[in-house]
Amino acid sequence: MTENREAAATYPLLMRIQEPDDVKKLSVTELEKLAAEIRQFMVDTVSQTGGHLAPSLGTVELTLALYSVYQFPQDKLVWDVGHQAYTHKILTGRRDRFSTLRQKGGITGFPNRAESPYDAFGVGHASTAISAALGMAVSRDLHGRSNKVVAVLGDGAFTGGMAFEALNHAGDLHTDLTVILNDNGRSIDKNVGAMSEYLSRIRVDPQYAKAKQDVHEFLDSIPHFGSRVLRTASIIKDSVRSALVPGDVFEELGFHYIGPIDGHNIGLLQEILSKARNMQGPVLIHVRTKKGKGYAPAEQAPGKFHGIGTFDPETGECGKKAGAPSYTSVFGQTMLDLAEKDPLLLAITAAMPAGTGLMPFKERYPKRYFDVGIAEEHAVTLAAGMAADGCHPVVAIYSTFAQRAFDQLEHDVCLQNLPVTLCLDRAGLVGADGPTHHGVFDLSYLRMMPNMTIFAPKDEEELRHMVWTAVHTNGPTAVRYPRGAGLGVPLTDTYLDIPIGKAEVLRQGGKIALLAVGSMVDKVQKAADILAEEGITCTVVNMRFVKPLDRDLLLALAGEMELFVTLEENALAGGFGSAVAEFLADEDLAVPLVRFGIPDHFIEQGSPDELLALCGLQPEQIAARIRQRVAGMKDDRHAKDKKKKKD
Repeated sequence: MTENREAAATYPLLMRIQEPDDVKKLSVTELEKLAAEIRQFMVDTVSQTGGHLAPSLGTVELTLALYSVYQFPQDKLVWDVGHQAYTHKILTGRRDRFSTLRQKGGITGFPNRAESPYDAFGVGHASTAISAALGMAVSRDLHGRSNKVVAVLGDGAFTGGMAFEALNHAGDLHTDLTVILNDNGRSIDKNVGAMSEYLSRIRVDPQYAKAKQDVHEFLDSIPHFGSRVLRTASIIKDSVRSALVPGDVFEELGFHYIGPIDGHNIGLLQEILSKARNMQGPVLIHVRTKKGKGYAPAEQAPGKFHGIGTFDPETGECGKKAGAPSYTSVFGQTMLDLAEKDPLLLAITAAMPAGTGLMPFKERYPKRYFDVGIAEEHAVTLAAGMAADGCHPVVAIYSTFAQRAFDQLEHDVCLQNLPVTLCLDRAGLVGADGPTHHGVFDLSYLRMMPNMTIFAPKDEEELRHMVWTAVHTNGPTAVRYPRGAGLGVPLTDTYLDIPIGKAEVLRQGGKIALLAVGSMVDKVQKAADILAEEGITCTVVNMRFVKPLDRDLLLALAGEMELFVTLEENALAGGFGSAVAEFLADEDLAVPLVRFGIPDHFIEQGSPDELLALCGLQPEQIAARIRQRVAGMKDDRHAKDKKKKKD
């Protein structure tokens, strides 16, 4: 009761919102006060949970205006990515659970169809909203319904080709659809590319909107003299627009374009949305907002607060502890070292220069650095073109986003056997961002591609040598490594070639071979320590390569071992363990096999340790399962011996 009274005192209007329709009962002045309360509520909560704060701070008024005009969930609201959707979650029955944001068992950080009927579509990757919303509009028309469909996406999403594919199709279908372009000039880092420059011209030119309005008023004042005058009026209107903003992309694609308008003016937003709701055909509303709006630290450092861990809400300072360097920073330094030695080494990222560790490379080698925006498909084929003409490009992408370039990797890189290196950050279970961001499929889909070599370092020092080896390999290579801090091993100032397809035996003994890749090497060594204390000795191998496998070592071990155990932070389906199983089957080797990895379902959000435990990948769990298997093998041998004696 005390907590409820405190909340009512701190957020008096917000506590009155029991259902989304309550927003419709508030005046514009009350909605402005509610917006301030929601911002404070977000800051207070996200400072304790972490999350995508700055994007959602920028869309508070827009969300309130949407809910005051539309009738959700009968009308459909599709958010692109979902970084901007916290107000949406707070208004739709999840306010009291908002403190569980991104926690295991709590509410997700992104819209999720299983979580609420107001979440019309599950999202997490960029540039999908228009396609999904258009699909809903087509279905609505086929069912004979009249509900409205709205897609909200940021200007960063317009650097992704899928958004334009959907715009092109929507303009052709001419069905009722409202697209809201939330333009804050950023995705995570500053947006790049021609579309960003195009939007900037519209955004900063006040004469555009004024001239457009003047023309509308002039045309409206002309009495109706027939179709010829109307056609002429249309030509005049289009000519003015084209003169002021060359290209006029959205109108040419078949959309009614409205904007740019102030995305923090609730009254104006309500007026525009109400008019758009009654317009026929596709409409695009260009809304200008400020990322991090209303919270000074986020306004000053929107990139930092795009996705942030816990922080002090008073100062905005994060409580990060000093420790081992991250895999990302080690990769970034390695790229600087390699670029100094090789003038044909190039770096490519997809709107993630800071997140992938390439910001120092960008600053030192600007002509050899390429940020393509949220366009992973283009990034990979761009790299293929560079490689075909004698360069060695390194494409740094989060594992979860590299999935979007599957065809380009297979067709444009591997089929032509081109020297492109794919560096996959955030491989494995990434934690609070949940199933849309876990990088647990890369080993499976990369392994099936001919000519591909796949590296998985056991620590940050081995990462350095693997990147070095990969960029000196004349063919497609992929290096995958986890999120966060390394193990704290010493870093050398030299680079070594790692023999392709050769594993590293870390300890020998016993009749059990523990075969691990990447992040699981450290886990399996700890599990081996636990088992050793119980008298169960194991041979521990850092396989290093998922493709090609060290076949010579596996053949030798198969002749000595009674059990193979594979360990990977990747999907069991088609991953490293599957590769070993296929090897044993192809060689007709009857070695029992236990596989550890990600089970065949999507893994929820939570801390990395919680999720590893959920998948049975903590050292104690690994040891327990091996112990159980060893006991079972002893029982089987005992039963066989007993049967022989009886016979």
